[in-house]
Amino acid sequence: MHKDKRARRVFLYGRKSGCSTKNCLSTQLDLRLQKLPPRGMQNAQIKMGRVADAPSDNWVYRLLPRRLWPYAQLARWDRPIGWQLLMWPCWWSTLLAANVVAQSAPTDLLQIVWFLVLFAIGAIAMRGAGCTYNDLVDHKIDMQVARTRSRPLPSGRVSRKQAKVFMVLQAIAGLIVLLQFNLFAIVLGICSLAIVAIYPFAKRFTDWPQFFLGLAFSWGALMGWAATFGALSAAAVVLYAGSVLWTIGYDTIYAHQDKEDDELIGVRSTARLFGDRTRMWLSGIYALAMACIVLSCWLADTPWPVYVGLGLAGAMLARQIAIVDIDDGEQCLALFKSNARVGWIIFASLCAGLLVYI
Repeated sequence: MHKDKRARRVFLYGRKSGCSTKNCLSTQLDLRLQKLPPRGMQNAQIKMGRVADAPSDNWVYRLLPRRLWPYAQLARWDRPIGWQLLMWPCWWSTLLAANVVAQSAPTDLLQIVWFLVLFAIGAIAMRGAGCTYNDLVDHKIDMQVARTRSRPLPSGRVSRKQAKVFMVLQAIAGLIVLLQFNLFAIVLGICSLAIVAIYPFAKRFTDWPQFFLGLAFSWGALMGWAATFGALSAAAVVLYAGSVLWTIGYDTIYAHQDKEDDELIGVRSTARLFGDRTRMWLSGIYALAMACIVLSCWLADTPWPVYVGLGLAGAMLARQIAIVDIDDGEQCLALFKSNARVGWIIFASLCAGLLVYI
């Protein structure tokens, strides 16, 4: 019975894709059913307290009591790539500002480390709160997507009330972190909440939800600079623009995992918009992203080691473009995760630039 329902979903998908012949539709059906996890497997994952799109050997399942697993999954503690990608623009901005300060004053290493710790904690807390909020908004959609229906809310392991309470607790932790900065940075951080609130709905009204994700996920590119100087300048704004473009690029690759389910249920994305032209679009988006990051460093008058690292980061993005297979979900996920290394390289290059002044 379940297979019949899934076959009907594939039939609808085939009609939307323009398949009119029996052979074409049969091929669509076979391929689609192969990609959807068997219902028995999904039910087993739910009973075991696991989710389909996260590794089962994560520390969450080794160290936390089982009753806390659903909350860890809501916050995506079992998938650190998200908070890492949220953290990198914060760390880049902090080090970019430190390079500017070091040109005319002694470097305060303790303040830099303190800011980095605060931004790391804040990224974990706010990414968790944002994911919980996103799951609350997308509760019904997640029930219809093979990759997400085993998550805590659609599987019924957490109630909506419990998820809301957990979201508030994480937001409070993020607020405590934010209050450690100057008043300008505090106000600037609060302003980001408007974008965070809009993002989960963007996939319903635009083909560019990744742009809204970029606006939210890249806010840290402004925060590190604001925390240091109590103001913004062109270098920080251009760094923010580069980070937004970077986010659009890597999340487009990520979204290709769900494009078929998204088409069936009417969810929009740049993956669906770009389609077979994804490589061309990524070339332009990643090129502009790196151009903006290089320009921000030039505006901050950073030394030559920074540009060596940025060249390596650009080469890593070029490799993503060269090898991406938009029909291979596992490869798309692996390339998406590789952006954590891109973040490390850019951060390391800014650290190398700071060492010139110490």
